[in-house]
Amino acid sequence: MIITLTPNPSVDRTVAFDDLHRGAVNRATSSRIDPGGKGVNVSRALTAQGAATLAVLPEGGPEGHLMADLLDDAGVARRGVPIRGSVRLNITAVEPDGTTTKLNEPGPTLDASEVDRLLQTVVDCVRSVPDEPVWVVTCGSLPPGAPVDLHARLVRSARAAGARVAVDSSGDPLRPAVAERPDLVKPNRVELEELVGAELPTLGDVIDAARDLVAQGIGTVAVSLGRDGAVLVDASGATHARATIGTPRSTVGAGDCMLAGLVHDLSSGTTPEAALRTGVLWGAAAVTLPGSRVPGPDDLVGIAVELTSTPDRSLAVRD
Repeated sequence: MIITLTPNPSVDRTVAFDDLHRGAVNRATSSRIDPGGKGVNVSRALTAQGAATLAVLPEGGPEGHLMADLLDDAGVARRGVPIRGSVRLNITAVEPDGTTTKLNEPGPTLDASEVDRLLQTVVDCVRSVPDEPVWVVTCGSLPPGAPVDLHARLVRSARAAGARVAVDSSGDPLRPAVAERPDLVKPNRVELEELVGAELPTLGDVIDAARDLVAQGIGTVAVSLGRDGAVLVDASGATHARATIGTPRSTVGAGDCMLAGLVHDLSSGTTPEAALRTGVLWGAAAVTLPGSRVPGPDDLVGIAVELTSTPDRSLAVRD
């Protein structure tokens, strides 16, 4: 079972344009609406692939009701925690070449009691799963009012309840979470640069920074690299994987789908290398789909993933 926590979920409206011009009237060619937020996307991707998952998230306001309906329609099992505020609504503009422009609201203000209930709900869900390995994946930004150590507190409490924990966040909330030595951390390259306080222009630089985190006690560090795939580093070494997508449609949620595939395989007991391949496959498949749609089994067909345990350290990694 994989339980996700999304402290700041969103209803995501994705609007497509032939060409986007700032300060002008832009007429859309299509639009779609999806439940969003990193942890929600992880659970959506797992559900689409037939895996067991449970999404824990705050629910409030009209957008919260819409979020619940969208998750129910997608068949995503959820545990909503009532809050006084309203779930945010984000807008994403996509262009034919895959260029993505996001307009994100800050989200509702959570008070201390709402944060406590959110964390306790995750612990209760972990304890309710009998005789089965459980992963908890805590993801994304924090809403106003949430303590900067929310993800860190979740690492401690979920581990105490017997779960393994993965963290996907950035900036100030990521630092205290990393200090708790979670089983898995999945930053992108820019987030890793912010965490270590140094530029990482090559794959070798990324690997060395990830190795430093592993040396500090983190089990696995998986760094998503956009068009350059992803690299996984653990105590046994480094593995690089990538897939080439000729016609990208949207990058929204691709990293979340990658994390879903990675944790799915790790929770199933496969090797880290095989898990990285699955993660990159799911993430690459997401790029071929519109908006923040997540891939199902049919969407994975025909995508080749290159995997190597001897990465080219001189490779210049791009955004």
